[in-house]
Amino acid sequence: MSTVAQLLVGLVAAIHVYILVLEAFLWRTPRGMKIFGTDREFAERSAPLAANQGLYNGFLAAGLLWGLFTSEPVGFQARIFFLGCVIVAGVVGAITVNRRILFVQAVPAVAALSLVVLAH
Repeated sequence: MSTVAQLLVGLVAAIHVYILVLEAFLWRTPRGMKIFGTDREFAERSAPLAANQGLYNGFLAAGLLWGLFTSEPVGFQARIFFLGCVIVAGVVGAITVNRRILFVQAVPAVAALSLVVLAH
C-alpha cells in the first residue's frame, strides 16, 4: 500500500479517535457542547447516548488501525470494510443529523478508500 494511502487511512482513524473522545469524554464540557451545538440540559440528558456513539466511533478507529497493521490479505480486507463503514455512517449522519458530517467523515474515507484500492 502506498504511503499516501496509509496516511489517509491513519487520518480517518485519528478523526474517529477524536470523535470518540468528544462524544464519550467531552460531551458535557463547554468544548463538546460548542462542537455539537448543544446546551447543558441536552448534554446532561443525552450523555449516555453520546458515550455509546463514541464507543462505535472507537470501534471504527480500531478496525482501521487493525487494517493498517495487519498483513495482507486481511489488512486490505479490513481497510476496505471499515472505510466502507465510515462512508455509510458519514452519509447517514449527513442525512439525519448535519450535512457537515459528510465532509468530516465520509469525504476523507472516500479519498482513503480510493487510494487503498488504487494502490492494491
